[in-house]
Amino acid sequence: MSFHRRFTVLLLVGAVAAAIAAVSIAHRSSRKDDRVVWTHVGSLGYEVYLPNGYDTSGLRYPVVYFLHGLPAGSKSFELFGWLDRAIDHTAKPAILVVPQAATGSNTDPEYLGRWETAIAGDVPRAVDAHYRTIAARSGRAIIGVSAGGYGAMHLALAHLSEFGAVESWSGYFHPTDPTGAYPLDLGSPAKNAAANVHRQFMKIEARLDTLPLYIAFYIGRQDPTGSFVAENEQLNQELSAAGVAHVFRLYQGGHQQSLWSAEATEWLNLALNHLDPASP
Repeated sequence: MSFHRRFTVLLLVGAVAAAIAAVSIAHRSSRKDDRVVWTHVGSLGYEVYLPNGYDTSGLRYPVVYFLHGLPAGSKSFELFGWLDRAIDHTAKPAILVVPQAATGSNTDPEYLGRWETAIAGDVPRAVDAHYRTIAARSGRAIIGVSAGGYGAMHLALAHLSEFGAVESWSGYFHPTDPTGAYPLDLGSPAKNAAANVHRQFMKIEARLDTLPLYIAFYIGRQDPTGSFVAENEQLNQELSAAGVAHVFRLYQGGHQQSLWSAEATEWLNLALNHLDPASP
């Protein structure tokens, strides 16, 4: 066989192999759906990332609700491709849902008020209605980054019957202004206490015996955002003193995606280990 003919054959073989690989990769990739639901804050978008094999498995899956940071734009929930890749590598398959948590006119709602009702109630009801989910607290985790970490912890404690696992990634534990440096005054001591995670834990501690909750919070040692590290350490001390089971870890790194994306699969695995696995 001449060199030119052999080279042509090799090119053809390589092209066929590449095509087969491309089909295989396409078959392995997960599906992403963009949806809109009418909620207590009006029309709200959310992205759903389905696990490999969802279309043919017939299984019901646990769901991870992931809350993004604030302030944010109305499309910020669409910017989490790195999280899709992380959940593709978890040991247990799950549905990932990232809801819209801000609008053009309200960039920092702190997951409070009508936003709390929308994200803790309206969105999960819509997801359960459209997808094969484990529609119980044993099949739901709520996780967030930065302000979303506060939102996740606050919503999990305020709606203990809805979620079985909660994680905060580089979050804080009381409502803050857009800079993260100053607390928000919600108008009354009662409202301030109801939105303060430290106070929430004191109030619901006894209920954790009958409604166990996997609780974890992680943060980078070099996080420069206000007093987030100190507040994470404070919550760790409070929960330890109260005998509330939890996981707290400090990592090398700051308030940055490089930390979150590097650890995301491990952190997601920890939460999914405390939920019911996919089942018929």
